[in-house]
Amino acid sequence: MPGADASGLADFVRQAREWLARHARPRQDRDEASSDVAVFHDLPFDEEKALLERICAWQHVKFDAGYGALTWPAEYGGAGLAPLFEEAFAEVEAEFDTPGSHELASVSLHLIAPTVRLFGTPEQQERLARPLLRGDELACQLFSEPSAGSDLAGLSTRAVRDGDDWVVTGQKVWSSGAQFAGWGELIARTDPDVPKHKGMTAFLLPMGTPGVEVRPLRQMSGGSSFCEVFLEEVRIPDSLRLGGVGEGWRVALATLGFERGHSGQTSSVGGGYAQLVALARKLGRTGDPEVRRLLAEVWVHEKTAQIAAQRDRETRLAGIEPGPIGSLRKLAWSQRLTLVSEAAAVVLGPRLVADTGDGTFKWTEHVLGAPGYRIAGGSDEVQRTIIGERLLGLPQEPRTDRDVPWREVPR
Repeated sequence: MPGADASGLADFVRQAREWLARHARPRQDRDEASSDVAVFHDLPFDEEKALLERICAWQHVKFDAGYGALTWPAEYGGAGLAPLFEEAFAEVEAEFDTPGSHELASVSLHLIAPTVRLFGTPEQQERLARPLLRGDELACQLFSEPSAGSDLAGLSTRAVRDGDDWVVTGQKVWSSGAQFAGWGELIARTDPDVPKHKGMTAFLLPMGTPGVEVRPLRQMSGGSSFCEVFLEEVRIPDSLRLGGVGEGWRVALATLGFERGHSGQTSSVGGGYAQLVALARKLGRTGDPEVRRLLAEVWVHEKTAQIAAQRDRETRLAGIEPGPIGSLRKLAWSQRLTLVSEAAAVVLGPRLVADTGDGTFKWTEHVLGAPGYRIAGGSDEVQRTIIGERLLGLPQEPRTDRDVPWREVPR
């Protein structure tokens, strides 16, 4: 492997392409008009499980060859390279036929593994960090609740200390892939007598623990990627506490920061400009002024996102953390998904709501799935608040519950 400086990037790309050519088939030119445009998976349980198994198997191969954790230190099996190398590898990997992606695999690798590295004890890191990176373990987020979504700090799942254990009771929802996860990163309330942000603690929960019940939720797009998770007197040993008691908000913010930073990199989710142009040509709509205007807007969004990603790469190479700029990227990304939906609706017209048998009805999977990313990783409204307060320096919004004990906050 070349050194961690950018000067070795060309050699790295050449070696990576040679390695990929030995382990995967080159991707064939695809017919954009018939390509998948779904935002979320719509697969039967067995097929979704098999997809995850293929993704994990491919991650094993990459990790063992030194390509599965490029930015991680050597003690975790990583290569210690700059993020630019990871992004370059992803671009080269896209030239080859690989198993694809899944929300749970992405959460495990890009969100929970770095959170364990940041807050975990040496024993927790040994137990989970490397297995998550290699695809040996999968972990979901257990954050949101029916009454605590955008206001995550208002969660009410309780964890009560009982000797060396914590006894947890409550409900979580919107947990992607929980039905396939072996672990969960759980945020629970451990002190109801302090303000809501100060009374939470994070835990690593084995999903097979007695008292844990996972129920997949059928989405309007057809799939069941999300789950609700019920916790009934679930005992978690204190050795699986992640971070200090009362530091759950800090842990959650770190995980959400990883999520927002990663969201802007998943530009392959759903349909895009190439698929829309192919659709417009197939239906003879390229001469329509409104179609052309919307296609141009999607193209501009995608090019702007590419420029923003390059700026972020240069920032990281300079040793500067992007910080709240991740909220701006995430907001722009969810807006692009919405714009693609608007363009598809105009191009398709009545075909969007009626299956005419010509293959265009699949766009409903994008249109019905895209709104989910206006919520995932923090709603659009939350992102705008972060942008206003932390990037633009605007006054903070009034918060009547700032110094009020959680127990006294009206719900």
